[in-house]
Amino acid sequence: MFGRIVPRYDLMNRLMTLGMDGRWRDLAAAAAEPAGADALDLATGTGDLALALRTHGARHVVAADFCAPMLEAAREKLQRRSETAIDLVLADALRLPFADASFDCVASGFLLRNVSDVPRALGEMHRVLRPGGRVVSLELTRLSFGPLSAAFRAYFTYVVPLVGGIVSGDPAAYRYLPASVRVFPPAEVLARTFREAGFQAVTYRTVGFGTTAIHRGQKA
Repeated sequence: MFGRIVPRYDLMNRLMTLGMDGRWRDLAAAAAEPAGADALDLATGTGDLALALRTHGARHVVAADFCAPMLEAAREKLQRRSETAIDLVLADALRLPFADASFDCVASGFLLRNVSDVPRALGEMHRVLRPGGRVVSLELTRLSFGPLSAAFRAYFTYVVPLVGGIVSGDPAAYRYLPASVRVFPPAEVLARTFREAGFQAVTYRTVGFGTTAIHRGQKA
């Protein structure tokens, strides 16, 4: 599914978030404190979060994704920017092909809704982090009540699939998006899952009028 929407993926991200997704990735990258670090970006997509980690000073970034066409789009973007300190890797977030304690920080953007086992994915992030390493997740979250919640659900249920179908030619992919948010745990529950995976000092903040959460934790 993600491979099918690669040609219009960046454009749809900008349209769906009203141009805010770049700022969200920048905040997530900053929260990882990547200056001078070896960083891992999971579900890199077309590479925007990996580039944000480099902007915030990461020494080296491994940008991994399960979808080969996404990585090819990322490769073209990195080549256009003459970026040589980001390596692209085809990888499964539930079975990371990296040794224990390989990275100083692990960041992901819109990954966790798309894995079949969130605790296992977090466990893999914890495994590949060095002691004291930071984990950061940028992810859509549910608004549980109020008029804004109803408006958000209506926007995601009706507007996003319509626009996504027109722009990408694949309305099914953008029907998947609101469906994945409906079954995903709210931010406070996800924070508890981070703690259960072994992370300490777990915090989160919401952006995008509360529709998106940035979780942060640390390995002891």
